[in-house]
Amino acid sequence: MRVEIWSDIACPWCYIGKARFAKGLAAFAHRDEVEVVFRSFELDPNSAKGVTAPVLEMLARKYGRTLDEARGMEEHVAAAARSEGLDYRTEGRDHGNTFDIHRLLHLAAARGRQEELLDLAFRANFAEERSVFDAEVLLALAVEAGLDEAEARAVLADDSAYAEQVRADEREAAELGANAVPFFVLDRRYGISGGQPAEVFTRALEQAWAGREIEEPKPTADACDPDGACAVPQA
Repeated sequence: MRVEIWSDIACPWCYIGKARFAKGLAAFAHRDEVEVVFRSFELDPNSAKGVTAPVLEMLARKYGRTLDEARGMEEHVAAAARSEGLDYRTEGRDHGNTFDIHRLLHLAAARGRQEELLDLAFRANFAEERSVFDAEVLLALAVEAGLDEAEARAVLADDSAYAEQVRADEREAAELGANAVPFFVLDRRYGISGGQPAEVFTRALEQAWAGREIEEPKPTADACDPDGACAVPQA
């Protein structure tokens, strides 16, 4: 069975949803026969490359909130992340264009190191004092993931490298009707949107394996939509 996951490094529910899916997969009897492929999805493709803004300021502007209210929104998401065993910083993070990250993830996929780089990028963005929007930080993450430094640097220096692969993923997401991320597709037959609980993923895997129609999961607010808005759980 193949599971494809559309996500973006800027999406906190993709970070959380990946952890929940991993737990759901671990409880699936045929987990060793599941291939997981990560696909590209940009929440803010029109943002200028090299221009970043503090996450709290971005949230306050997007939702018409004060900085204190934006900080409270981040605390709610942080609580959800920590409940899954993930570290999450609510201060000091920045937000920007993720296209280069996706291009580098495609290089990592070609070298068999995609998930390693994805995990490092998520952790750097949400849990560490490292900006994934800095080319040198991104290069260091690529090396940590096991990529060749010269090859990774060449990809980052060439805006066309793996660009079509990123765009192809995004076109597929649109064709499949993805209106939020994370978006999970099981064997190109079933789609699940949002960072669902682990048991929902386990049940979906079991049903897909058996060839049965998957029950539509209950709507979840745990997702980020294509205009970059990420739902925040209420207190």
